[in-house]
Amino acid sequence: MNSRIGSVVIESVRPELDGGRFAVKRVEGDTFTVEADLFKEGHDVLVAIVRWRQILPTSQETSWSEVPMRSRGNDLWTAEFPLARNGRYQYTVEAWPDLVATWASELKRKVDAGREVRSELLEGAALLEGAAGRAQAAGFAEDHRLLTESSRKLKQPPSPEHIAIALAPELALAAARHADRSLSTRYDRVLEVFADRERARTGAWYEFFPRSAVRDGRTHGTFKDAEAWLPYIQSLGFDTVYLPPIHPIGRTARKGKNNSLKTEPGDVGSPWAIGSAEGGHKAVHPELGTLEDFRHFLKAAEAHGIEVALDVAFQCSPDHPYVKEHPEWFLHRPDGTIKTAENPPKRYEDIVNFDWMGPAREALWAELASVVLHWVDQGVRVFRVDNPHTKPLQFWAWLIRKVQDVHPGVVFLSEAFTRPKVMKALAKVGFSQSYTYFTWRNFKQELQEYLEEITSPPVSEYFRGNLWPNTPDILPEMLQRSGPGGFRLRVALAATLSSSYGMYCGYELCEDRGLHGKEEYLDSEKYQLVAWDLDRPGNIRGWISKLNAARKQHRALQLYGNLEFHVAENEHIVFYSKRTKDGSSQVLVAVSLDPHSPQEAILHVPLAALGIQPDETYQVHELLTDERRLWQGPHSQVMLTPEQPAAIWAVYRFRRSEQAFDYYE
Repeated sequence: MNSRIGSVVIESVRPELDGGRFAVKRVEGDTFTVEADLFKEGHDVLVAIVRWRQILPTSQETSWSEVPMRSRGNDLWTAEFPLARNGRYQYTVEAWPDLVATWASELKRKVDAGREVRSELLEGAALLEGAAGRAQAAGFAEDHRLLTESSRKLKQPPSPEHIAIALAPELALAAARHADRSLSTRYDRVLEVFADRERARTGAWYEFFPRSAVRDGRTHGTFKDAEAWLPYIQSLGFDTVYLPPIHPIGRTARKGKNNSLKTEPGDVGSPWAIGSAEGGHKAVHPELGTLEDFRHFLKAAEAHGIEVALDVAFQCSPDHPYVKEHPEWFLHRPDGTIKTAENPPKRYEDIVNFDWMGPAREALWAELASVVLHWVDQGVRVFRVDNPHTKPLQFWAWLIRKVQDVHPGVVFLSEAFTRPKVMKALAKVGFSQSYTYFTWRNFKQELQEYLEEITSPPVSEYFRGNLWPNTPDILPEMLQRSGPGGFRLRVALAATLSSSYGMYCGYELCEDRGLHGKEEYLDSEKYQLVAWDLDRPGNIRGWISKLNAARKQHRALQLYGNLEFHVAENEHIVFYSKRTKDGSSQVLVAVSLDPHSPQEAILHVPLAALGIQPDETYQVHELLTDERRLWQGPHSQVMLTPEQPAAIWAVYRFRRSEQAFDYYE
């Protein structure tokens, strides 16, 4: 037994999230880079590897693979491995002194200094003999022969031939293949990375209520009626359609129009007051249709290149079957009544909450997991989760892992307009994406600071921002007073600052009627049917279609974490770029923040980052106007107006061919 122990120090393994408590996020197809600081006392030659494996959905153990790390100098080592498939991976770092390489290095220095090396050759012979034994045990006959023969020769009286044998490159390679790892050190943690499918990183979301699909404000729509919207949504360029809850709606304390506590005949109530005699979270509202109708809607959406996202709202109407069947799942007041949901001064009289951490939590959690899996079985793989910050983090960590261990392609969007640390904690426990504060960031400095925070490490290792300029709950003050110019510029920002963004139906119509003094819609669709005139004069449908076309055409706009801001000499214009690592897609974006007046600016073009020389001529293709120009030098000028508040330039460099110049595209 070898009584010696290793002394390699492994520090600052990265990426590592909160000491390995949580998985960092990537997307299938990515190459995952691991870095670590490695060192040891003395001058030993070190060898380091990254050990990694994928955890399959079946939970069966998979064998570890190894990839060698490379020294980058100053004790920094790196390695990469492929995230070829969607799912969860584990990785760690191991390092050891390469005894043969260290011996050979010292031997050469002593020979060059004219030292006598008889003892050193015998030392090397012993090391090679050990490596030969390991080669034989591993079935490497040729390595065993070379190592054994070299060891035998080094035991003979020293000669120049023996020195050449000792320092032969092929001998070093054979010995390295069968290194002595008895002195290895392994990092004390096994870390995780989750490789989502592409939808977790990239998507253009459109939210609408199927019950308003008839568009007359009187007739309750069905899934069949909602299918008629799909060509329209496709024409706008959206690839994800998000439906609010589609379940039966309770009647007890049902809300009337504009959140009134008094209902009138025909009031449809809030879809988030889930559950009635017709069923609960696994049922479909009868006026929308049947479960079979919903599955047909999913297939129709797929035929239009659209994926359906479904709302998960873990709360109940007082009429929900759970209330009678499982009263132990709810919080009760001293008088025996169930507590309604509250966020003072707001009170949701039509909703009751679960007792998340109570004595019946195990059965409750299992039932709610079965709700998600039920809709996965119907074909849903994207869920927008309502108010996750009002439920325990422990529940979400458990639920998301339970679902993704079986269905790794399921995507969860966190709707959490809450405190920053809570938003980030939800991302850490597994939410694929999150709503953000973008909705209220209107000025240049605050926009830049916030977007730099959420798209850069360490936050971007686990948090992906999905930018929404409006939701059914929120009509920001800026949109209520900005006119069409504000709607154009805000959607331009959302569509280009992040790889995922969304909007609620009516945005393309510049719907700006709000409740006085509140950031809420007048005649909110949350409480009533709405008569949508999709051809309303003054709509910005064409503008949105062009933005989404640019996103689909240019890979740089589909990536997260590649945002970089640049100087625009005007406080009302923000200027930034997005690029792929290989430079195959390079995009510059300028957006005016002024919805009312024209704005002009000198832009400082990041030539070095674009790989362009200061005196080089290059072409830019403005994607919203289809205009092409030649630029040269580090400055350009832009004029933006409320009618055209953004410019998106694809950058192309010249290259010389045999006949003429053409472009890198």
